[in-house]
Amino acid sequence: MGSIRSISIFGFLANWSPFFLVAIIFAIVVYFLITVKWYKDIPGSRPLKKSEGILFVFLMILLYIMKGSPIDLLSHIIFSFHMLQMAILFLLMVPLLYFAIPNYLIDYCIEQPFIKPAFNFMTRPIVALVTFNAFFSLYHLPIVLDFLKQNATPHSLYTILLTLTSFTMWYPIFNQKDESKKQLSGLMKLGYIFAIGVLLTPSCGLIIFAQHPMYKTYTDPKAWMSAMQLCVPTGTLNDVFANSGISGPQYFTNMTPKDDQQTGGVIMKVLQEIFFGFMFYYIFVNWSRSERIDPDEVTRLSLEERNRQNAYFKEFE
Repeated sequence: MGSIRSISIFGFLANWSPFFLVAIIFAIVVYFLITVKWYKDIPGSRPLKKSEGILFVFLMILLYIMKGSPIDLLSHIIFSFHMLQMAILFLLMVPLLYFAIPNYLIDYCIEQPFIKPAFNFMTRPIVALVTFNAFFSLYHLPIVLDFLKQNATPHSLYTILLTLTSFTMWYPIFNQKDESKKQLSGLMKLGYIFAIGVLLTPSCGLIIFAQHPMYKTYTDPKAWMSAMQLCVPTGTLNDVFANSGISGPQYFTNMTPKDDQQTGGVIMKVLQEIFFGFMFYYIFVNWSRSERIDPDEVTRLSLEERNRQNAYFKEFE
């Protein structure tokens, strides 16, 4: 029996993904070129805020940790790390992008003729809520997860799909437009986040309370070896299996497959509650501040908000 540290046998490329690191550095360079040097060519632009630049770099470092460091390799071996990765990527990093990327740049991208109609539809609160959570739940059906974990192209495409639908899901809450143009009021934002938590609960509950391990990728040696080909060079993988006597993912952990699965579900649910708790606080504080203005102005804005909400939801009648 080995341990988590035994993943070093898969080599430097599998553990640290240097090519992905190059991609991360490239993304950072392009970000600063656009927001510092070329931003004047974009309508409605403004100088980059220091906080935005720092946050973007932090998110790129966190992205490398999640998808380029040994954590990504471990996510193919131990289900708990897979769920940790999912929670960080889609419930923390994606919403923080709205505070790292200047709003004029997001607006410029989504206002493109070939993007705008689809984006406007996908960011309708009900559509956005259902879409991401449906794809997230579908991903964690055993037959789907096992297939995706063993096929590189579908896995990459599905990850992109989850990222895009996660981005549209958080848009009604965290877009940085003027308050008069935001789609949801403070109270509705709180309800929206609560609804996300409710929709995430069934998939987490299924994983936590399942009586048996559900995923062959994390239990069956043959399926697991096939999945490992997504993140370990074939030659290295063949050498490891020929010389180490590893028979499956259990070599790297003392947890049983069932315990690992349940731990993964708990990690997702606990991190969700933590992240959503901070979101509730942020929204409530900003909502409270906006209510401290002149009473007549509050009344006027409330009426405007009510009319906007009524007009918005009439679209669904």
